[in-house]
Amino acid sequence: MAYLTNTFSNLIHQSAFFSITFGNLIMIAVALLFLYLAIARGFEPLLLVPIAFGMLLVNIYPDIMLDPAKSADGSGGLLHYFYQLDEWGILPPLIFMGVGAMTDFGPLIANPMSFLLGAAAQFGIYAAYLLAVLLGFNGKAAAAISIIGGADGPTSIFLANKMGQSEYLGAIAVAAYSYMSLVPIIQPPIMRLLTTEKERKVRMAQLRPVSKLEKILFPIVVTVIVSLLLPTTAPLIGMLMLGNLFRESGVVRQLTDTASNALMYIVVILLGTSVGATTSAEAFLKADTLKIVFLGLVAFAFGTAAGVLLGKLMCKLTGGKVNPLIGSAGVSAVPMSARVSQKVGAEADPTNFLLMHAMGPNVAGVIGTAVAAGTFMAIFGVK
Repeated sequence: MAYLTNTFSNLIHQSAFFSITFGNLIMIAVALLFLYLAIARGFEPLLLVPIAFGMLLVNIYPDIMLDPAKSADGSGGLLHYFYQLDEWGILPPLIFMGVGAMTDFGPLIANPMSFLLGAAAQFGIYAAYLLAVLLGFNGKAAAAISIIGGADGPTSIFLANKMGQSEYLGAIAVAAYSYMSLVPIIQPPIMRLLTTEKERKVRMAQLRPVSKLEKILFPIVVTVIVSLLLPTTAPLIGMLMLGNLFRESGVVRQLTDTASNALMYIVVILLGTSVGATTSAEAFLKADTLKIVFLGLVAFAFGTAAGVLLGKLMCKLTGGKVNPLIGSAGVSAVPMSARVSQKVGAEADPTNFLLMHAMGPNVAGVIGTAVAAGTFMAIFGVK
């Protein structure tokens, strides 16, 4: 009888009910909210489902992120090993390779002015950086936080690790991916506020055809130029352009399919669950987390507004040939922000088709955010 009593007592005390805290319960509720948004509302499910589940796991069983150096027997938690791939800077560039293999750069090549709109949308990053410094973050932390404004989760994770800001990684990653998924909610009010109905109805001329040679040369030329100017961007820009070269060369279909499908989704699982697992209650429920979430929203809103305002200026300078709405796609949430440009434009004129025009600034924004990250690394001497 004593044996049975002891066995039952051990089972009870080994359960999570005796170690779970109020903070863990809060984070579990947040994880369940993210799962609801992803599954029931369709908000970027490929990202939010693994992130939310990683968040759920670590707040029930913290040892799933156990560092082997702190383990009695030298073994680490499953998601700790996934997270090592983030810390080593492996997973974010692989995501970029998949994005490159999935993306047509033709609209950007056909309309090089899109680079200006993509650059303008990075204003939110630098505005958030200055505000983060004013709120008490050090320069490296402010740089890592501000990249949220690019609406680019992999770049945010990459820069946070490069800057040695692992303590903020969970908050930065969750904010970045959350705002990416909330693009259809956050951007439209800003776009409508800054444009008139007449501007939203502007029809743009059909883009010129882009030759196969141009599409092949583009990733090579961009890689060479950007990597020479900012070598630290080579892992991101290089993988983005390599994936695109797979796509456009037409001679490595198997590599294109692997990079844009199997490899891409494997990396999303590893990156999403490991990033979600950095959001334990002890690490996440801090005043700095609220600041980071606020700064991310500021960066995102300012970036959207800057892109739209430059679009308005281009509209005037070209005599009404540029629809300002495509400027909002300069934040690099591909292809969500381009779809939002199309949606808001279609509200004003259902027959207006802006998607391909918006894809130019959208792709330029991906490049622009990587360049912004490389600029911060150069400023702080990080390699």
